[in-house]
Amino acid sequence: MEAVESAARQHAESPGRRATVVGAGIAGLAAALRLRQQGWDIVVIEHAPSRRSSGYLVNLHGPGYAAAERLGLLPALTPRDIGFFTSVLVHADGREKLTIPAAFTEAAVGGRALSLFRGDLESALYDAVAEFADIRFSTTVRAIAQTPGEVDVTLSDDTHLRTDLLVGADGVHSRVRELVFGSEPEYFVDLGHMVGAFPLETPPAHMPDGVGTTYIGPGRTAAVMNLGPERSSAFFAYRCPDSDADLALGAAPALARAFGDLGGGVADALGQLDADPGIAYFDSVGQIVMDRWSRGRVVLLGDAAWCVTVFAGYGAALALDGADQLGSALAAHGDDIPAALDAWETALRPEVIKRQALARRGISRFAPPSRTHVWAGEMMLRAIQLPGIRGLVRRSIQRANN
Repeated sequence: MEAVESAARQHAESPGRRATVVGAGIAGLAAALRLRQQGWDIVVIEHAPSRRSSGYLVNLHGPGYAAAERLGLLPALTPRDIGFFTSVLVHADGREKLTIPAAFTEAAVGGRALSLFRGDLESALYDAVAEFADIRFSTTVRAIAQTPGEVDVTLSDDTHLRTDLLVGADGVHSRVRELVFGSEPEYFVDLGHMVGAFPLETPPAHMPDGVGTTYIGPGRTAAVMNLGPERSSAFFAYRCPDSDADLALGAAPALARAFGDLGGGVADALGQLDADPGIAYFDSVGQIVMDRWSRGRVVLLGDAAWCVTVFAGYGAALALDGADQLGSALAAHGDDIPAALDAWETALRPEVIKRQALARRGISRFAPPSRTHVWAGEMMLRAIQLPGIRGLVRRSIQRANN
């Protein structure tokens, strides 16, 4: 608290360029950290009442890992790295189908990679940002007005902020996007699926330590990881024709209806969710597709701008890389913020388009259309472990990450 109060006083007294970042998730905190490295004074606005502490696994490799390195995060993140673990594909009752050793994934991805809980990444970013930023929880944006020289932001507590740059990093349901660019339905592309993820207080019974099990069936996937007490988690994705109905139903009942026939670690995980439904992240899956990510001195970043979805497996890495590139573009263009934002978008958009396309194609891996597709996926997993195919897979992954 003292660090935050001190940062607030410094913000009020400093004559430097000022940025307001809306959203204290990965994209927002990364942007705050990157801009501070260039001397900006930072205010972070977050609608939640407190920090986030949980979430599903995220992977940083390729440009995402390089961005974390440039941001100075590796000393804090490396001790939290989960590393590679054995993956076991299972039948509906939890019996083993096939095993993919941890060494296979490690060889394919390489040494410059981190596997982290989303909450651990956000905590590392928060700890770095709290030393200098004025972070305001339980606060939202009520109105935004801008002139060629600044942005006037009205907050939910009736205070006003005058800022040189406004970064909307407030997620797929972005309030900044709504106020500046238009309502969510104009940009949200529903992919017809639901996703749920939550931590497990107790490791799943009858699952070996350091193992993740995955059930893949027509229209759905359920994955449970036993990484020890307070380090285990569950992830679910399924095809859903009416996302509004499932959201109204709630995480525990909806996931029980979609996966309640499964045994093994899935049954254990659903039991823990039923005892504490509030622990789950649960939402429909959709992408944000926009022709422009900036208007004047307002820019969208991360899920607010593009939302590649969990089906891309690259959201956190792209948020870090996008924030890092944003800082570089602003540094290169001096006081011409609109020109910096244009250059940033031109450089980043091809990667976002690629990742969104990969996510749309990747839906069939998480929710295969038929049993034939499930069988074909299993045959591919068996084949890629063959020595000759393994090298091709490794090179393909490396190309995708560069």
